[in-house]
Amino acid sequence: MANIRQLDKRRKSVKNVRKITRTMELIATARFKKAMDRAAAATDYTKRITSIVQDIAKSGTDVSHPLLTAHDSVDAMDMLVLTGNRGLCGGYNGSVVRAATLRRSEIKKEIEAGQMRVSGKRGVSALRFAGVPIEKTYTEFDDQPSFAAVAKIANELIERYITGKIDRVDVAYTKFLSISKQIVVVDTLLPFASLAPATNSGNLSPEAAKATGIKDDYEFLPSASGILEEVVPASFRARLFKCFLDAAVSEQIARMIAMKSATENAGDIIKALSRTYNRARQSKITQEIMEIIGGVEALG
Repeated sequence: MANIRQLDKRRKSVKNVRKITRTMELIATARFKKAMDRAAAATDYTKRITSIVQDIAKSGTDVSHPLLTAHDSVDAMDMLVLTGNRGLCGGYNGSVVRAATLRRSEIKKEIEAGQMRVSGKRGVSALRFAGVPIEKTYTEFDDQPSFAAVAKIANELIERYITGKIDRVDVAYTKFLSISKQIVVVDTLLPFASLAPATNSGNLSPEAAKATGIKDDYEFLPSASGILEEVVPASFRARLFKCFLDAAVSEQIARMIAMKSATENAGDIIKALSRTYNRARQSKITQEIMEIIGGVEALG
């Protein structure tokens, strides 16, 4: 027969855990809403500034920018891994770390040089445990990353790329698509290979340019090169910042789901313990009644 006191003590303990997980679920929900609003606002800006860079790069003007030009060979690559500072969010951090280590193992055969940069305490500890050398760590980012802090990282990567220290920049993070869908991706942010003109658009007819979606109605003041000098780095900073925002939203969704599941599981455990407790208590009461009846019969 189960110990009634132990069952009651365990049931109270699980109830306390359920209160904690429920509270964490509510906190994650509130943070998720704020993070999603910031990510949604940044999405439109990022798409627009990327579209402008794409149009300028393919407009047929005789201008270029180092970030739009791929290096002849890829000998060094920096990888940035975006994870969280805290756990209790299901497989969120583990999925990003696995994707980063898989990409690293794929390119390690050809690319040896470069830096591994990791944002988030969980990613730092996981990669160090796996024996992956880490050159840069960032632990100041939470559910509301600052653009100024991200811009510092972006400026470092831009300088390293322009000076030829690296030939490529990859970012491993969880991309936010919708509330019900987030996917772990490893995107190549530098160079802007997809933005570089694939053909000489200056030789295209107006009809062909219109069919390819290339705009040729830009007027550059003071010059096209001056515009690119400002717009292209700004576009890279915006894209990197969007990665941080997506990671923050995805983390809160993962934590919200994990805490909801934990709360529901705690409720199931409480129900099972309550049934066992009631059966044990009923059995004990029945035994006490039988002992009393036996005692009365003995006295009679």
